[in-house]
Amino acid sequence: MGMTITEKILAESAKRPSVVPGDNVWLNVDVLMTHDVCGPPTFAIWKKEFGKKAKIWDKKKLVIFPDHYIFTKNIHANRNVEILRQFAADYDLPNYYDLGTDRYKGVCHIALAEEGYNIPGTVLFGTDSHTCTSGAFGMFATGVGNTDAAFILGTGKIWERIPESMRFTFSGKMPSYLTAKDLILQILGDIGTDGATYRAMEFDGEAISSLPMYERMTLTNMAIEAGGMNGIIAVDEVTSKFLGDIGVNDYKTYQSDADAVYHSKYHYDVSKLEPLVAKPHSPDNRDTVRNVQGTKLTKCYIGSCTGGKITDFYYAANLLFGKEVKVTTFIVPASTAVAKQLEEETISGISLKNIFEKAGCIIAKSSCAACLGGPSDTVGRSIDGDVVISTTNRNFPGRMGSKSSQVYLASPLTVAASAINGAITDPRDFL
Repeated sequence: MGMTITEKILAESAKRPSVVPGDNVWLNVDVLMTHDVCGPPTFAIWKKEFGKKAKIWDKKKLVIFPDHYIFTKNIHANRNVEILRQFAADYDLPNYYDLGTDRYKGVCHIALAEEGYNIPGTVLFGTDSHTCTSGAFGMFATGVGNTDAAFILGTGKIWERIPESMRFTFSGKMPSYLTAKDLILQILGDIGTDGATYRAMEFDGEAISSLPMYERMTLTNMAIEAGGMNGIIAVDEVTSKFLGDIGVNDYKTYQSDADAVYHSKYHYDVSKLEPLVAKPHSPDNRDTVRNVQGTKLTKCYIGSCTGGKITDFYYAANLLFGKEVKVTTFIVPASTAVAKQLEEETISGISLKNIFEKAGCIIAKSSCAACLGGPSDTVGRSIDGDVVISTTNRNFPGRMGSKSSQVYLASPLTVAASAINGAITDPRDFL
């Protein structure tokens, strides 16, 4: 019996010839990532459980990004960053990307890709539910709690059950009005926020193959919104070029076998899909943009690990070129590299940054920012009565700040179109 790509990677990590869903195995972890929210408690648990002689299993495999609650005067948030800084100094850690230095990178999930930590065929764990983003690179990546992370920190291993796999095939050529965000919202509407619980979500098909890496990362990023353990896309020429451009050339690739067994299979023809939103207050509360068109907005937000990549800003800038926004619109690049690209990349000779500034947008520093609320002085944070349309990944009550605000999730095209009109707008009206 054949194996899926996820099963093959986990079998290799566990040093077994084969695995099947339900097997329990010891995985050898290739990278452990943490940040300013979960790093401090992870380190505290590690010190408590491993004692005074606690040792990090492999300093080179520990990666730390301050990115969540950082550009704030909140003393508790600042203290968390100080704990990371001290820990990195105490243990002489090579992969700590400190805030306020040239090494600062922005949101961990995007920085992992840009800094070359996403190696096909490897196993990456992170203290963040959206660690599954890295699965776009043909690797196994998932989030864990602080206790599990502390165990990995001391041993380099973790005990896991092999997940079943679900397959999502998208055929056809992507229309100009669709993005990866629309594809994952379609899936979420079909299977719900628990439809892939503790399962691998595998994406393939002609439409997926046509997507650039950053768009693929949107799909795998939101696997967790369906309860997925991981999202994954097999390596192809697009992956290899992205990796080659940043100097990553040594890796092992895997493909699912033709006779691999799946929990379930879903097939979509992208030519029959249309722009979607997730209405308040759940990522699976799907509707078409047309059905909610005209809903008045107070804020628009383009950013986060899901929607703050350079491809997202190209989508938005194409619509905002030569136009002005009618409501407060935030542009939050997910990484410092993306922020630099906003200045360098152009449309008709005008930089993306300039297009956004002329349209009246507010451009913020690279970070998670308002995606998960944050302290009261967090840029873009929602307040009471806000109705927001956002490229972020979650719209639970209070997720972006005020519990009384309403958040619609949508593609960067839909958010940009809505910013122009001050109300939810189908991007096809401008394309």
